[in-house]
Amino acid sequence: MPRGLVLRDRAALASMRAINAASRRTGRGSGTVAGGRVALRVSPNLLSRLSLHRAIGLVSGTNGKTTTTACLAAALASCGEVASNATGSNMLPGHVAALAATPGARRAALECDEIWLTHAIAIESPSVVVLLNLSRDQLDRTAEVRRVADAWRTSLTAYRGVCVANADDPLVVHAALEAPRVAWFAGGLAWGDDAIACPRCARGLVFSDAAWSCACGLARPELHAFPTDDGAVVDGETIVFDMALPGAFNKANGVGALLAAVRMGVDASVGARAIAALDEVAGRFSSITVGDVGARLLLAKNPAGWSALFDLVGAETAPVVVAVNARIADGLDTSWLYDVAFERLDGRRVIASGDRWRDLSARLFYAGIEHDCEPDVRAAIKRAGANGDRVEAICNYTAFAELRGVRP
Repeated sequence: MPRGLVLRDRAALASMRAINAASRRTGRGSGTVAGGRVALRVSPNLLSRLSLHRAIGLVSGTNGKTTTTACLAAALASCGEVASNATGSNMLPGHVAALAATPGARRAALECDEIWLTHAIAIESPSVVVLLNLSRDQLDRTAEVRRVADAWRTSLTAYRGVCVANADDPLVVHAALEAPRVAWFAGGLAWGDDAIACPRCARGLVFSDAAWSCACGLARPELHAFPTDDGAVVDGETIVFDMALPGAFNKANGVGALLAAVRMGVDASVGARAIAALDEVAGRFSSITVGDVGARLLLAKNPAGWSALFDLVGAETAPVVVAVNARIADGLDTSWLYDVAFERLDGRRVIASGDRWRDLSARLFYAGIEHDCEPDVRAAIKRAGANGDRVEAICNYTAFAELRGVRP
């Protein structure tokens, strides 16, 4: 049991354990969120007390949170037990569950929803906050991205830890510059349509291959860490490592996690080896077999995510199943489909699937992509791989979870 808990906290934790066990037993969820919500109702100050005496790293942004958190947790584990919300329960109830599950861990790596980050900073007093990116996502739930950036900026004014921030995203830079202590990494900008205008003065930003700037003076900061062909440079030190996770976006996220781990006291070479060993994160980039057909599972939830995955699979010829649902966990608004460059699938065998296969089919039609339709994702994978091909299955959140057999 963590130190410093009062009787009400202990009652809250007992309630949480009972409810989460019932949730798992009845198949209603992964058993991390429902109990956490009840625990916070029983003891509103529980999370702050669970956070005491721990070095906590919070990871937030629109894309890459789960992977970057897993990388940070792997690096921190070289120094001992680590608490982490590996299931992706990234709001405050999930943080309660993660910290309570590992009471002896002196370090934590916690994924945090971008809307809840300001609350988490105030309650948990993290040692490090990692800011990855901001772009449009679930517009029926999430505020316009500049409002999120402004909320981050206000919160960071009083923050006394280290802010590890992506220097390639102007919205992140706008927010992070308010923090007293910032370490910058090259995190890339997979989809820049939300970063056309300066977040300070609304003038048009000027982008070059390695930088961006505005006439008002806002510009890409000098870097503390950046990827190289054979590893990374962190605080001037060259570190050689080869990540098992594919794609430039995963390499960039890994470098951000490594910089955060170094700021939390991890040796850079040791942390890099731990990060390099990760080969999948919560099912991302894993393989499944449907009938006799093998498929690689890829998760894309918004235009930035789709753009990054199209970069990953662009040089290949394997058939592609694209599956889109629009349930509560996905966001109910599918208008974002028209921000995705599906034209990049030209020449591939493509099957539209998922609950919103009709919306997806219409978007593919306007993109000029010949395709078939099959609402059932598993059946779509079988059709796509009928000639013995391995299939790339690019799915949004609930479609991805169902393929993995996980209740979202």
